[in-house]
Amino acid sequence: MPKKNNRALMDVWNQFSGPKYHVIGNHDTDGGFTRDQVVEFWNAKAKYYSFDSNGFHIVVLDGNEHNESPDRPKGYARYISPVQLDWLRKDLAETSFPTIVFCHQGLDNDAGGLENGSLLRYALEKANEKSGKRKVILVISGHHHQDYYNHINGIHYVQINSASYQWLGDDFKEMRYSAEVDKTHPNIKYTVPYKDPIWAMIEIDSKGVIRIKGKENCIRRVVS
Repeated sequence: MPKKNNRALMDVWNQFSGPKYHVIGNHDTDGGFTRDQVVEFWNAKAKYYSFDSNGFHIVVLDGNEHNESPDRPKGYARYISPVQLDWLRKDLAETSFPTIVFCHQGLDNDAGGLENGSLLRYALEKANEKSGKRKVILVISGHHHQDYYNHINGIHYVQINSASYQWLGDDFKEMRYSAEVDKTHPNIKYTVPYKDPIWAMIEIDSKGVIRIKGKENCIRRVVS
């Protein structure tokens, strides 16, 4: 989130001299910040955008738009507006490159993923159908703090785990740190933190073969 205390994290991030891209997630607006403030803080291109790199087309979606329906689920916004969806359709129609889509919330997970994920999947499948080939090959997300894979109508959907913890909620609450740490970070007891940060490296070759290699880790033990 774009608060002053996080400027040090951005300073570290900006030390990387290669290409850097951002995907807005639901917690980036915690504390009442807007998505526009997040984009400005990151110096990102936009809330949603696309670009070409090494023969691939990359699409970054903003799954944090608000559904105006009174019947929408409670909690964080997790929706793609008609305006953004129309932009996506046009963007996919204009590229001839194999395409990779990034969205924080899963398009393939109706239980906590995008509210209109099925509509997004249909848009991707129609783009493939109209092009006469498998244009959209991969969708990557990370909202659910889990590693899993789905293959739906010719498109690969990959969920990459959180870098630091898995959220378990109140049913599995446990004090893993001192009372002092719990006081300053009260949500830690609802998680199982990992010993070290985790991530995954994804390689896609010119033939469309996708290789994913994750970092092995373990759960941090309880500290008395």
